[in-house]
Parts: sequence; structure tokens; C-alpha cells
Amino acid sequence: MTSIALLLPERARLGGTLPAVAGAALGRADREQADAGGRAQLRRHFRLLPDHWPAAALTRQADAPGDATGAVWLRADPAHVAPDLNGARLLGWGEGLGLGAEDAQALLPALRPLFGDAGFLLDAPHPARWYLRLPEGTRLPDFAAPEEAVGEDLFLALPQGDDALARRWRALITEVQVVLHQHPWNGERAAQGKVAINSLWFWGGGVAPDAVQSRYMNVRSPDALLQALARAAGAAMTAPQTTAMATGDSLVDLRHLRSLEVFVRHVLPPLLESMAQGEYDTLTLDFEDGARFHLRRGQRWRLWRRPLAALAG
Repeated sequence: MTSIALLLPERARLGGTLPAVAGAALGRADREQADAGGRAQLRRHFRLLPDHWPAAALTRQADAPGDATGAVWLRADPAHVAPDLNGARLLGWGEGLGLGAEDAQALLPALRPLFGDAGFLLDAPHPARWYLRLPEGTRLPDFAAPEEAVGEDLFLALPQGDDALARRWRALITEVQVVLHQHPWNGERAAQGKVAINSLWFWGGGVAPDAVQSRYMNVRSPDALLQALARAAGAAMTAPQTTAMATGDSLVDLRHLRSLEVFVRHVLPPLLESMAQGEYDTLTLDFEDGARFHLRRGQRWRLWRRPLAALAG
């Protein structure tokens, strides 16, 4: 049986009233509630051996093929933090900062000495994704992923605790911010209408997995981590704008959607029509809040099921 799964944002971002056709189809679907959160959502579709979640090592395998093994990896993405009345907040990182190779060329030489004494190597195989290579066995504190920390109190997102490890990383982050605050390159960025790169965001630490498993033969996504997972699992990557139906089980990343209208008028109807014509067997809607809808052809006979008025209904 061939299936398509859609990765979708939390249902609260797609609020509004469902039209009749979509409401009827979703009302007849099989539903379940899984764990909420972006990491849990991806882990429903990919299995790592051993079972851990080293985002940095995974994307490193894609950004610099062949050198991810034999080290602990930590993402050290360029970031923009801004002060407010209560401290500071993360407002942007990585690709959202309009980064180019010239940013890494200007800033890395000033930052590398901060890490070299500890045996850490900082590099940037991609302008928006910077990495720290650490010796095997290096212990790391818990770091929040940037999408979890954006807009939040910066202090609460930093490594917590009074142990030496947490204190060491908080001190290192402060040193990084001092170097970047004083760096003249940020004046060049300001002249170009860009925000300052005034911090690094550490996250995703760990070692590369031995294997990544997934049922999907095709994955369509603009997200670097999802692309890395797909490649590690041996799935074919399809361009995000492709509309042709792929052969075999497919996973489509639509987490960027913020409009119910787009989803129920332009995304869902052609998929329901293709399923009705027998082009595939099952459509799974996987929302970031953990809600899952499984739609199948035979469900059209569930006439006793009430239509849904809204996705969260």
C-alpha cells in the first residue's frame, strides 16, 4: 500500500472553519494523539540507531559529507539577540539573518581562538550553519533548539545549573558575544540594512548515528535537518515546488503553512482526488501538536461520522 504523509504545523496556526468537503473527509478519518513538538513529530517518521537525536551531526553529514564520524558535533549558528527591559531575547538565527560566505570569512578568525584552547574547531561549511567539532567523549549541557527559544528570555534558554559544565558554557557564550559586539563587520552589515550577528546559538549536540531508518522512498522539504535525515535513510529528495506524484511512500513537509485557506483549498482537495482515483492508499496528516488524521479510500462510506467544523474540533 502506497502512502503520503504531510508534516503540518500545530492546528492552532490553521484556525478557522473547514469547508464541507474537507470537514467530511476529516470527520471520517481515523484519529490519534501522539507526542507534541517538532522533534517528536520528526521522530515519528525516522528511527535513529542508536536512539538519540544529534541534529548537528546529522546536518554535518549533509553539509560536509565524509567527516561527521569520529567526533562530537554542536551547531554554533550565527544569531541575533536584542536587549529588552528584562534581559535579552533571541530574535533570529541562521538563514533568517541573510548570511553569505563573506560573513563567515569575516567573523570566524576572531572567534576561533576562543574555542581552540579547549580543542574545539569552529567552521562553516554552509553560511547559515556553523559547527563546533569536539573530541569524542566531550560532555555537553542541554542546549535549547533555536526554534524553541526564539522570542523567549535568553537567560532561561542558556545552560542551567551551578555545575562547572554549565558555568563554563555560559562564560563561553558571554565571551563570544563580547567579540561579536566589538567586531567591525557588524558595521558593514548595518550599512547593508542587515541585523548584527552578535551571538552564536549552540544546539543539537551529539555524535553521528550508525544508521537512520524510514519507510519513505521520497521526501519533499526545504528544511536542512529533514533533508539530512532523508539522505541518511536513503530516500530520494524531491524539490519542494514539485507537484508531480512520486512513486512509493512519500513524506511532504508543509510545516511552513500558516493559512487554513491554502491547506483546505489548494493542498487537500487534489490529494483527496488522487486517493479516490486509486493513485495511493493512505493520507496521513501529522500536526506538530501531536494530532494525527489517517485518511483512506474506504472511509467515504462512514456516513454516520459527523463532519469536523475545525481542525481542532
